Amino acid sequence: MGDMDHDHMPGMDGAMEPPQHHEGMMMHMTFFWGTRSEILFSGWPGDRAGMYALALVFVFALCFLVEWISHSRILPPHKPGAFGAGVLRSLLHAVRVGLAYLAMLALMSFNGGVFLAAVAGHAVGFLAFASGAFGKPEEAAAGGPYAGKARGELPPMSC
Repeated sequence: MGDMDHDHMPGMDGAMEPPQHHEGMMMHMTFFWGTRSEILFSGWPGDRAGMYALALVFVFALCFLVEWISHSRILPPHKPGAFGAGVLRSLLHAVRVGLAYLAMLALMSFNGGVFLAAVAGHAVGFLAFASGAFGKPEEAAAGGPYAGKARGELPPMSC
């Protein structure tokens, strides 16, 4: 390794490399504000303000959907030993986690607007489905196994 030429290896001289560019778009590694960004897909939303607004609505809806799946009773109450119900719960969990990871990947654009849209989507979803602000959450009102507790049928996501 002592005979390697470090003059031609990027980043080996101790200097920080400049931000990367991808087809004319700058890939940020810190938060930034602006409508020119890439979120989830190469070239989307690009530099069009309308597409950026659509991307923010998509991220908001994605996070809202994660909260809805986390706090609603989509499946009937769990019965021990029911294999089919366990498979359905596992599939629902996989969908929830997949959507949450998709939201995380959108946040990796480091765009401030995307971050605010994600936080707002989770906050509004929690307000609508788990806070009890519009009456008791569905599980508590139904008198099910979680009566008196604001808890969904899936375990809460752990961070």
